[in-house]
Amino acid sequence: MKKKVFSAMRPTGPLHLGHLVGALENWVDMQDEFDCIYGIVDWHALTTEYQNVEKISHNIIEIGLDWLAAGLDPKKSILMIQSMVPEHAELQLMLGMICPVPWLERVPTYKEQIQQLKSKDLSTFGFLGYPLLQAADILIYQADVIPVGEDQVSHVEMTREVARRFNYLFKRVFSEPQALMTQAPRLPGTDGRKMSKSYRNEIRLSDDPGRIKKKIMPMITDPARVKRTDPGNPLICPVYDLHKVFTHTEGKKWVVEGCTSAGIGCFDCKKLLLEGMLPKIEPVASRRKDLQKDRASVIEVLREGSKRAREIACQTLDKVRQAMQLKY
Repeated sequence: MKKKVFSAMRPTGPLHLGHLVGALENWVDMQDEFDCIYGIVDWHALTTEYQNVEKISHNIIEIGLDWLAAGLDPKKSILMIQSMVPEHAELQLMLGMICPVPWLERVPTYKEQIQQLKSKDLSTFGFLGYPLLQAADILIYQADVIPVGEDQVSHVEMTREVARRFNYLFKRVFSEPQALMTQAPRLPGTDGRKMSKSYRNEIRLSDDPGRIKKKIMPMITDPARVKRTDPGNPLICPVYDLHKVFTHTEGKKWVVEGCTSAGIGCFDCKKLLLEGMLPKIEPVASRRKDLQKDRASVIEVLREGSKRAREIACQTLDKVRQAMQLKY
């Protein structure tokens, strides 16, 4: 039997190029090797966006469009919405009876978001408990493999600890999932910071070639290279960080030699970047445009996927109830 994979995204806004090369391409490749369940986790979005709920349902459809356009296939994978599988919440509740509070507070991303999102009131039960909800997301499907970047490994480790504690206190129900470290290049946005919708520096999967060019051509480069005749340093240039992902080896060599000798200008450098970047994103944007003509079919894919996911979740929850002697 194939091993099970679970991974998810929060519906907090349109997906961008960083999502494509950092997650979606890996997800697409995994479809033939694993039994994959990919979730749009709207309850997780509420942990930080509970005051801005009006956009969540719209964002769910937008993510569905991006997923299908990027190559996720509902015939190969289950594409689901978290809140349409209420067993996630029930399992979180039962796991919450045995999970020590310090386990939640020590998760690195929990502490980081408290610091980074100071403008929001995150002193809520929902935000404190979101690492346990993530554990429930994984364990409800008995997932074997969790594709993650380096910053998410701690969540998988906590999930393993929760599974061990449950199995020790009651009886063995859960296997311990393994983190699968994925190659996820950290893409810079158009202002040099990490590409993020929060910074409004992203290149969206829905952007057409003209819009992408308008975003790339004025992009920040080596700040010390003021004039065309000044030599530059590609190692501190965010445009070159994009070249590392989208440009072939000879092209990168040409950029380094031309930039450091002032043999080429930033315009030439960005023009070559677009030659590698546009063929990567144009097919996705084109498929997305076609899919957008029938948004109802996207909704149906997510509804059907949620039904299939719930069948699996109910089987796991039945075992949990039996182990905790809550089967009457």
